[in-house]
Amino acid sequence: MNYQLVEVVGVRVEMPSNQPIVLLKEVGGIRYLPIWVGATEATAIAFAQQGLVPPRPLTHDLMKNIVSDLGSKVKGVQLTELLDGVFYSNILFESGIEVSARPSDSIALAIRCGAPIEASEKLFEAAGIEIPDQADDEVEAFREFLDQINPEDFLG
Repeated sequence: MNYQLVEVVGVRVEMPSNQPIVLLKEVGGIRYLPIWVGATEATAIAFAQQGLVPPRPLTHDLMKNIVSDLGSKVKGVQLTELLDGVFYSNILFESGIEVSARPSDSIALAIRCGAPIEASEKLFEAAGIEIPDQADDEVEAFREFLDQINPEDFLG
């Protein structure tokens, strides 16, 4: 399967549904991938992006610590497909082991581990959005929105 490297643009709450979304952008391309996530996972991703370290490890911090303490390393994350409205992904370890996971968990872990995130061509075809370069104002407005929110905004 063919994969493209993506970067996390940020997390926002989609109105009027009040549903958090992680927005990913194809590195060197014009395609974006919006992935709907839960509030807890949105908070975890936003915390990691902002470099915030909670006083006690959150679930994804714990996962990172377990992987490290077991002498392993997260090699990368692959967002694979969208089936019946559900996104799928795999966490890839240096040992060659692949573990199926929700994309929100995979992304939160990848950010904490500094691991690359890739999305399959199949996923881009199913859920990708093309935003040409001239739409940079729209993306910039989204980034400005992200600068004005806090991870706590996602908490119930």
